[in-house]
This record gives sequence, C-alpha cells and structure tokens, in this order.
Amino acid sequence: MKLSNLTLNTPYLSLDPIFYHEVAPTPLHNPRLVSFNPGAAKLLGLDPAHLTDEELEKLLNGTLFLEGSRPYAMCYAGHQFGYYVPRLGDGRAINLGCANGWNLQLKGSGQTLYSRQGDGRAVLRSSIREYLISEAMNALGIPTSRALALISSDEKVARERWERGAIVLRLAPSWIRFGSFEYFFHTNKHKELESLADFLLQESFPQFVESEDAYLKMYGEIVKRTAEMIAGWQSVGFNHGVMNTDNMSAIGITIDYGPFAFMDTFESGYICNHTDAQGRYSYDNQPRIGYWNLERLAHALSPLVTHEKLQTELEKYGSYFTTRLMELLRAKLGLDTPQENDSDLFRTLFSVMENGRIDMTPFFRTLSRYGGNRDVLLALTLAPNQLNEWLDTYDTRLAQNTLSTHDRHTQMLYTNPKYVLKNYILQEAIDAAEKDDFALVNDLLILAQNPYDEHEPFERYAGVTPQQHTNLKLSCSS
Repeated sequence: MKLSNLTLNTPYLSLDPIFYHEVAPTPLHNPRLVSFNPGAAKLLGLDPAHLTDEELEKLLNGTLFLEGSRPYAMCYAGHQFGYYVPRLGDGRAINLGCANGWNLQLKGSGQTLYSRQGDGRAVLRSSIREYLISEAMNALGIPTSRALALISSDEKVARERWERGAIVLRLAPSWIRFGSFEYFFHTNKHKELESLADFLLQESFPQFVESEDAYLKMYGEIVKRTAEMIAGWQSVGFNHGVMNTDNMSAIGITIDYGPFAFMDTFESGYICNHTDAQGRYSYDNQPRIGYWNLERLAHALSPLVTHEKLQTELEKYGSYFTTRLMELLRAKLGLDTPQENDSDLFRTLFSVMENGRIDMTPFFRTLSRYGGNRDVLLALTLAPNQLNEWLDTYDTRLAQNTLSTHDRHTQMLYTNPKYVLKNYILQEAIDAAEKDDFALVNDLLILAQNPYDEHEPFERYAGVTPQQHTNLKLSCSS
C-alpha cells in the first residue's frame, strides 16, 4: 500500500476533551530525511518500495495530512524522581492517529498545551538515539515502541548548546502511561478514570473486556508485562535512565528513550543519567522502581478495584521478574534445565564481572563459544583468578546439561548479541549526522536489527569499549 492510501483513525478522541489537546504539528525549516525503516513500514501495511523520501519528509514535518488524521497531544501526570507533578502531557509529541493497531506519534513536532516552558522540539542527537534504540530493543526481544523514520533540519534548538531540530515518527500499540491514570485519580475525576480504563481494555486488553474483574485482570497483566520487560533490560545490561511514572507504558513496553545506556564494564550501581544524583534509576535499582511505579498505578486504580485485590496482583511482581530473569540467564549460559543452585551461579558471575571490570556484551558472546579453553575469557578480566574459580563451577554445571556442546554454542550465539548500541557507537553516528552524513545511522539500523549476526565491516563495535568511552553519563535531553 502507498502512503497516500493509508487511512488513520483516532479512537482516543472519542474520550472527553479533557484527555487531549487537538493541535497541528509545527513544521521544521528545510527538513531532510535521515533514515527510513522498511520493517516499521510493513507494520502499518505500507509497501516500502512505494515510499519516497519527499512524502516521508512531509509526513514527519506535519505538512502531509493522511486521511482520517486529527493530530492531538495527550494529557497525563506523573511521579518524576519520586515527586508527583500534577500535569505533564505530551509537551513535544503529537499523535497523528492509528493504523493497523499502531499509534503514530511525531516527537519533536512543536509546542502543545502541555509544553509548559518547553520549546516542543527534539534535537538530532536524541532523535537518532531513540530511532535506533527502538529497533535494537525489538531485535533483542524486549517489548518496545518502534520507529518509522527520522528527519533533520536547519532549525536551531537550544539545549546544552545550539543543536539541529529533528523529528522522529514513532509507533506503539498504545501511548497510555501509568501517569495517565494518575492524572485523573489525583484530580478526583473518577468517571474519567473509569473511561480511560475502559478505553485501555478495548485497545490493548480485549481478552478481559467481558470478565467480571476486568480492571483487576488488566492490572495483573500490566504487573506481569512490566516485570518481564525489566527482566529483559537486566539481562542485556540496559539502563533506561528515567523511569518516571509518565515514562512507564500501561501495556508493558519500553518507551521514552532518553539518557539510556547499554553497560560497558559491568557495574551493578551504574547510573547513566547525570541528572540522577541519588541513583534512583541506577541499573540495579530498576526492578525495585518497577515495583514502586506499579504501586502508584495501583493507587490510581483504587477507585475501580479494592486496594486488597490490587495488592494481591502486585505481590506477584517479584515472582514474575525472578522467573523471567532466571530463564534469560540460563539461556545466556546455555543451561537447558533448571537446577537448585543456579541463582548462586548467576550471582557469583555478576560479582566476578564487576570485580574484574568485565565488559558485559563481549564476555557473554565469547562465553557462547566456550569449550574448555579459558585463555580468551581470562583476557577480558582484571581478576583472572576469580573468573577461573567461577569457570570451575560452570564446568561442573555444564556437565549436567543434556545439550551437546555444539547445540549449546548455537543456542547461546542466538541468545547473546554480538552487537548492542553502546553510547560511544551512537555518538559516532550523531557526530557524522550533524555534518549531514547519514550513512552510519543507516548502517547502525541494520546492525541494530541484526545483533546476533556477523558484520565484518563493524567488527570493532563488537569488542571491549575503549576506556575513555566506558559507562558514560548523559543528560535528560539526550
């Protein structure tokens, strides 16, 4: 299907106007296409072969209006770094409508009613990061929003310095957040709260619509999805950076990428956001914050479901998280059947990795070919004696496997990525793009979508991160 034939619908606008603000995008000056993602186009039923750079530029810049589109920004509140902010909303994002179960949203498309003192813009730096990480997380099997395309411009936007304005078109089955429910709870608009819950049921949890305890079952599923999503983050060393409740998806997908990072050398308390002085959103704190945020959501839903029932579902969070993380870690180590002492094996490994300053991704990739020769693994650590001791235990554990060594290697190579988009890699693409060279952005899109494959031209990105680029911190505008 051609873009000109794509028809959007806007079911969210059937809600009371308090839920949204209808607003048109504000175009950027002299837009140009940076990158286009054919895989995301197919999600919308579009034929990538029939999409032109010109029409994509116009769509992202808000000058091409699709049939049925009524652009709007969504209203919500949220707890930011633990403190409640009564009204936030889409301050720099505008929704275009829904197609094929995906909600299209322009990020960086201008001011809305919810912009407060903001300019409503996004910069090329942060837009490249979100565009690429969306596709990387999807390829790693972690639930996430997606991205269709990205434009740059000649418009200047003030952040820590003057930067180029950009817009990314991102997709999600829903953009409703924990903070969406908080807004209506804390303003005592319980009728609207119920309307939002009914809308989310119809949009994302239709299997529960006819259930007697529909809201409770929906909440229980949100708890499960959130726990399993964060287990996925932990398994690949991903640090989100800003787990405010307005950045938490009500359908359990990763959204609102800002100062995120894939860890380089393993550091359990790693903080990727330099705004986060107290480490609230550090890597090791992410599971606890997931629970805390779900508590806020339960509180917001309490006019619809009793606290006791919601708490019963919330208390399943730890089991969901642990079960999923154990499954992922067994797969990363090539263990085919659960054993009682597996948690000790995993816990010791992460201690060994931290003490030895081991770069997480290349270590697990190298381990995927382990057959007894330890030299290449020991070369990755500053504490070889500790790793040697752990490998003794690992060898004993592998002896309990039913998989052959060959099959274990094959499974692990499809579980442990060779490539993740570390911040220094993304920065290389950003530096080139700011000079209008978009080649590396498009190369990294292929790398992001195929992280388990061999990519000989980019072999250097599979190794240990250069020391000067290790575990960088970024700002919230990243």
